Amino acid sequence: MTQRSTLPFREITMADLPQVGGKNASLGEMIGTLSRAGVRVPEGFATTADAFREFLRHEDLDRRIQTAIASLDVEDVADLAETAGAIREWVRAQPFPENLARDIRAAYDALGGAEDGSSEVTWAVRSSATAEDLPDASFAGQQETYLHIAGIENVLDAVRDVFASLYTDRAIVYRAEHGFAGEAVAISAGIQRMVRSDVGSSGVMFTVDTESGFDDVVVVTSAYGLGETIVQGAVNPDEFCVYKPALRAGRPAIVKREVGSKAIAMRFGESTRAGASTVTVEVPGAERARFSITDADVEELARAALVIEAHYGRPMDIEWARDGVDGSLYIVQARPETTVARHDRRVVQRYVLHERGEVLGRGRAVGAKIGAGRARVMHDLTEMHLFEEGDVLVADRTDPDWEPIMRRAAAIVTDRGGRTCHAAIVARELGIPAVVGTLDGTATLPDGQSVTVSCAEGDEGLVYRGALGFHIDETVVDALPELPVEVMLNVAVPDQAFSLAQLPNHGVGLARLEFIVSTMVGIHPRALAEVDALSDDLRREVLARTAAYASPRDYFVRRVAEGVSSIAAAFAPKPVIVRLSDFKTNEYAGLLGGELFEPHEENPMLGWRGASRYASPGFAACFAMECEALAHVRAAMGLTNLQVMIPFVRTPQEAEDALAAMERNGLRRGENGLQVMMMCEIPSNALRADAFLDLFDGFSIGSNDLTQLTLGVDRDSELVAAAFDERDPAVLDLLDRAIGACNRRGKYVGICGQGPSDHPDFAAWLMERGIRSMSLNPDAVIATWLQLAERAPATAAVS
Repeated sequence: MTQRSTLPFREITMADLPQVGGKNASLGEMIGTLSRAGVRVPEGFATTADAFREFLRHEDLDRRIQTAIASLDVEDVADLAETAGAIREWVRAQPFPENLARDIRAAYDALGGAEDGSSEVTWAVRSSATAEDLPDASFAGQQETYLHIAGIENVLDAVRDVFASLYTDRAIVYRAEHGFAGEAVAISAGIQRMVRSDVGSSGVMFTVDTESGFDDVVVVTSAYGLGETIVQGAVNPDEFCVYKPALRAGRPAIVKREVGSKAIAMRFGESTRAGASTVTVEVPGAERARFSITDADVEELARAALVIEAHYGRPMDIEWARDGVDGSLYIVQARPETTVARHDRRVVQRYVLHERGEVLGRGRAVGAKIGAGRARVMHDLTEMHLFEEGDVLVADRTDPDWEPIMRRAAAIVTDRGGRTCHAAIVARELGIPAVVGTLDGTATLPDGQSVTVSCAEGDEGLVYRGALGFHIDETVVDALPELPVEVMLNVAVPDQAFSLAQLPNHGVGLARLEFIVSTMVGIHPRALAEVDALSDDLRREVLARTAAYASPRDYFVRRVAEGVSSIAAAFAPKPVIVRLSDFKTNEYAGLLGGELFEPHEENPMLGWRGASRYASPGFAACFAMECEALAHVRAAMGLTNLQVMIPFVRTPQEAEDALAAMERNGLRRGENGLQVMMMCEIPSNALRADAFLDLFDGFSIGSNDLTQLTLGVDRDSELVAAAFDERDPAVLDLLDRAIGACNRRGKYVGICGQGPSDHPDFAAWLMERGIRSMSLNPDAVIATWLQLAERAPATAAVS
């Protein structure tokens, strides 16, 4: 069979991987089989492994390279740099065999490339190693890519540079560590029509949440300009999570949006013929504050990702680009996701801090782990000799040249980057935590002093001063016994939902809307609804914070919907009970603009809170915004596992007023399966249980407030806190009444207070009384589950 030097992408399939490498094989596969399904990939061609080997045999270059590598000590950084640099120069000086140069020119002409580069069409020349992007090995980022190449002579030079990049320091070390013999790995150059993302936008997407392994979302990152800024970690990009079931159903599907700072963009300079000129420009403030792509763009990209994932049958890591000239979205790379795929999904690990300390830095959490060590602030690789095993690497950003010391780090902290940047990708592969995008970590972290890097507290990663204690809980999920009671979770913030959903559970018994408002909105709802009435300074601040959304009011509705839908999607189809807002007046006053709208109360705990607010003239418009957000999640997104709970209901009349306010705003009990629970937390709720149950689908017992109000004890007061005990006979009597009334009438009854998490005997008592569910803090789930199993009747079980 005649060896071919080049292959058009349209003729390439995954079967050609040994000849064109993983990257180019995937591009050809997508062009040939997925274009009809809406996956748009730019045309091009690839040089073959046979061509590369012929290139090396020319003038015995291959023997010279093998001899140099055979005598190389890859642990000797200086020897490695000298030898690798010499080999690359040999490759760059090597002339092409005549037939290879002729075949590349012919393939270029067939695509319509102009000989002299005078055409507006330019080319990306990408590397694709023949052992790259395999399920058990990832060479991604080790070889080079050259963008915006104009003219055949420059294309030929770029191909030769791609060949040389097989011998970078990092690539030689990686092959040695993974047992790849030098001659076993060849390289292919992919020549592909350049997508003009320099005047558009670009990014990376994964068909699985890379932090938790949750596989029902597509995670999309985006920034202005060329994608190198995202991969290199030079920018903090926008980030979106798209819920796959809603997307497949044709419903609104974005469950999370985060505006990145996007401070810079990489664009092409004046000279395009050589293809080497790029410039980094500052992004204007107004553009930074907006999302770099629209919701429609995000969902189009996610649909393409679903097609690609279905075709390959595994989670995928995909690069995309938006052409600023023709406006279209293109897929420019797709490869198997290699870190989450290696996890044992039966084993759940949770890293738990024993204490908190002074926070020295904040950024994007990568890894859901905790690491501690001596902070080593490094400004460039000339300081590599200072780095020791177990240090915490602190840098502006990283690239593949940093990998030798990253492999020795206990954790990584960078000023720039999002969770698809180089530092994040390598941290996942190494199994260590990273906090990226701190903005100022290199300035604020003390060089040489101990720090603790925590990525186990949600999407935000924290760097604490000192070496703090922590432990690792590890559970085999399929080894827990069944119980006669449902074990649900209390979920504090949406950031943790995808990870917490991996724990054994029967759903979410309590998600507090006020936590979502405080963490994801941070502005008083009336300040958003009445922005024109604010002072000039406050109005400017509100408008700046909400600039990415259509209006300040839309900001509240969308952000609340994002938070709620993240939790509902993470646990679907299991029930998720969201408690409507229960801010006290002093807590609302702490939000931006809150002091303008909240009265002063001497005892806010017993004041204007919960149900009493919903129908009142001073809060009705704010409550309408809450209801609109929840109605969007249920009706538009189709997450009907979302149920609603009304807190702090003093009287049946107050309950009727609150339910009527909900109905006016699109949340009608019983419609589309909507169940409405009531928080049973006031003694009158248990004493008049039947009157309240006439209006609700069940009770969720809040044992904290019920105990306080029954015993007249402020549990936050050190003077009387010792008297606070959910197991007091008076409290148990009220609990027995509430549970009995619900069971007698066939209605839901659960508990979501702290008591069962703190007191195993109390949890056992509740189970014996026939409570249907216990909603526990995540760190108490496993221990409480096992303790209940010891007390459970052998014949009763909940599947």
